[in-house]
Amino acid sequence: MESVFSPAKLTKYLKVTGNRADGMHEIESEMVTLSFGDSIELSDGDGIEIVDAIGGLAQLEAGLKEIPTDGSNLISKALAMTGHKAFVRVHKRIPPGAGLGGGSSNAAAILRYFDGPRLMDRALSLGADVSFCVRGGSAIVRGVGELLQPLPVRPENFVLLLSPFGVSTRDVYMKFDELNRDEKEATNQLESAAQACEPRLAISKKVLRKFSGVEPILAGSGSTYFIQGTFANLNLHAEPMNGEGFRYLDAVIDKTSYRFIETSTLPEFS
Repeated sequence: MESVFSPAKLTKYLKVTGNRADGMHEIESEMVTLSFGDSIELSDGDGIEIVDAIGGLAQLEAGLKEIPTDGSNLISKALAMTGHKAFVRVHKRIPPGAGLGGGSSNAAAILRYFDGPRLMDRALSLGADVSFCVRGGSAIVRGVGELLQPLPVRPENFVLLLSPFGVSTRDVYMKFDELNRDEKEATNQLESAAQACEPRLAISKKVLRKFSGVEPILAGSGSTYFIQGTFANLNLHAEPMNGEGFRYLDAVIDKTSYRFIETSTLPEFS
């Protein structure tokens, strides 16, 4: 049995720069790889199993039941692309619909394991974030995700607020086109569309702002808000989680459960 790490990615800013004739949106963003992520075990056989690695994911609205284990899973598609078969067990920490690239990172981990560099030109066919997730590190991302301008990886710490629900990327981009607002000054130009799709995002943002005193940023098109810094900014205590370089804290605020994650950029990635 082999084990590979499937790190989350964080979108630090996002601008929508255009629409293509095929309906895809062109973007410009800065993405970084985080020390927080899923673990994937590969062994002989076939099929996919999803395991809740941190507890509580099954209770979230965007829970494990939302993750397919058939041929529609990006892992299955990545395996087919490489021409390999394997039984894949995913120890899931990245919630679905969180905007942290969980599915894309899982697919990228498979591509990296089975000769990823050779398949970089085909990674985009699996999803807009897969090309970055294969390379990892830090980069300016343009086009529909296929144009990467590598950046030096700077040590940074982040606190993420994982909401107890997910947001559909497809729905957010459709709402963005429908709203047709001038979002030029927004750090994440998808935020208004995401909040229109899921109004509870405004509450999540308020929660993190209240505890940090810092204006939170929405991660991509998902349900995660983040700030730069550590739990010291929040004056909250958290226990180490599995000794993997990130920490977490569960909190119930106004009868709603949230999970705070403290994580950092991954110094080296291959």
